[in-house]
Amino acid sequence: MVVLAGGLSHERDVSLRSGRRVAEALRDVGVDVEVRDVDARLLTTLRDEPPLCVLPLLHGETGEDGALREVLELLEVPYVGAPPSACRAAFDKPVAKVLVAGEAVRTPRSVTLPHEAFRELGAAAVMRLMVGSLGLPLIVKPARGGSALGCTAVRQEDALPGAMVTAFAYGATALVEQLVEGTEVAVPVLDTGSGPQALPVVSIEPDGGVYDYTARYTAGSTRFEVPAKLADEVAAECARVATAAHRVLGLRDLSRSDLMVDAEGTVWFLEVNVAPGLTETSTVPLSAHAAGLDLGELMVDLVHAAVARRAAET
Repeated sequence: MVVLAGGLSHERDVSLRSGRRVAEALRDVGVDVEVRDVDARLLTTLRDEPPLCVLPLLHGETGEDGALREVLELLEVPYVGAPPSACRAAFDKPVAKVLVAGEAVRTPRSVTLPHEAFRELGAAAVMRLMVGSLGLPLIVKPARGGSALGCTAVRQEDALPGAMVTAFAYGATALVEQLVEGTEVAVPVLDTGSGPQALPVVSIEPDGGVYDYTARYTAGSTRFEVPAKLADEVAAECARVATAAHRVLGLRDLSRSDLMVDAEGTVWFLEVNVAPGLTETSTVPLSAHAAGLDLGELMVDLVHAAVARRAAET
């Protein structure tokens, strides 16, 4: 089988690390694996030498906006993960928020602004309106992207212009959202054919207080606890929200929802990932281990489900 890792997004290094980790786990359970990057030779290889299955571990726009999966569909190659339409909906954070909110899920109030509108309507006036409506603190992030790249917490109004510039450096549209204070948690959802099931909730406590790119991928800079120390009813709500997001967005096989639990125990949906990180410091392997699942065997189960799905479609 082929593991796709790398790509040209800002998250290339994370993708390569995920690819290496998963390839090693698969080899440990006896699977013959080839790790491939995305380049001009890839399609020819997949067409002329079709693999048993493709496992896309490309993070960021290259691997999560649905385009790659569209091409795999054209090639009629089995692949693990969400179909193109689901990827497009999930990768666009504002769209995902609206769809998931329809499942009786709370999500922070927000404003979505393309760079052109922000500039042409008058940046200063727009920012005053946002602060007046949403209040402070806020978090500003690219509407599309992951690994917290381009994200900035804004606690004072004079920090908002710099946060907008940072977000626009990573994408053409910014999402300005009320910042929910509390415990950040991650909830993987697994579906190997019997319906989506939430894996144990992982709580996240970065040493610096902010779960940024460095905190996510530097060993020892973040404390994870799994299962998270939450009241049973709160943990159950986290699981409900994550499975609801997985279902309403039409995701498949494996996803990860990022949530916040505030001081009152209210669960807030932030975003969902269709190609969650699988590095040494990622939350999905931690949660799978807590559930008694071996990463290699888990991936084999997903491959089998993908192959069976493709066979049923032909």
